[in-house]
Amino acid sequence: MTTPLACVVGWPVKHSRSPVIHRYWLKELGIEGDYVLKPVEPDAIAGFFADFANSGFVGCNVTVPHKEAAFAAVAEMDEAARAIGALNTIWMEDGKLVGANTDAPGFLASLDQEAPGWDAHPGPAVVLGAGGAAKAIVFALRSRGFAPVTIVNRTEKRAEQIARNLGGPIAAARFTALSGLLGDARVLVNTTTLGMDGQPPLDLDLGAMPGKSVISDLVYVPLETGLMKAAEARGLRAVGGLGMLLHQAVPGFAHWFGQTPTVTPELRTAVLETMGVVAPAAADAGAGTDAA
Repeated sequence: MTTPLACVVGWPVKHSRSPVIHRYWLKELGIEGDYVLKPVEPDAIAGFFADFANSGFVGCNVTVPHKEAAFAAVAEMDEAARAIGALNTIWMEDGKLVGANTDAPGFLASLDQEAPGWDAHPGPAVVLGAGGAAKAIVFALRSRGFAPVTIVNRTEKRAEQIARNLGGPIAAARFTALSGLLGDARVLVNTTTLGMDGQPPLDLDLGAMPGKSVISDLVYVPLETGLMKAAEARGLRAVGGLGMLLHQAVPGFAHWFGQTPTVTPELRTAVLETMGVVAPAAADAGAGTDAA
């Protein structure tokens, strides 16, 4: 029996944390297999996907700049990938290349784990940014009944395009309108790079937000962003981006290696160690935007 081998394909790809995640699960579950980095130049990616059945890989994650090529290469895709217009996970099925977008379910699983009951009373939601991650988040929020979902972006046209493509109760607005939207928002999600190490801060007044609202920041470096600190000071629940990174990896692993892994504090610590970050729990004892 051939040992299953999966990879993350991108250009460049050395920054990816995916090998750490999948190798951790392989060891934990006692599975013979491996997950490696696969750098592929843009002019070679179409050929890579066309000959994927002979590549030796059982599947792969796809990161920038190859997501459009992957979308065009698969024979079938799941509902999320089709609606969002992007995919990040590929596997072979009956001799065909199949794709999925696991960012949307990864986001939902992260909030389910870290903020239980966050979707018990869905209502208006606000999503900051209009990139690829924003599309996945809007799709995810709609699947849990949140409406309307308003996409707030500096360039309103980009937000309007996402709203048209996804359809349904989705609105678009500029950042100047944000303060008027927060008073009813049950969920606020930051999908921009604002607040990331080396980027300008995301300075928002959360005083108008309802007391049971949840704040999600997809940034995970730093682990606790300025937005999350502001939410906690306001008494709101805040969820960082590391959980989404970990949870989005679960479906791919299950397809490639035949077992469904679990996101645990130990996995989080293993990933944080590769980033040179000490997990908060470890620190207390004296000693978390594309997913792949």
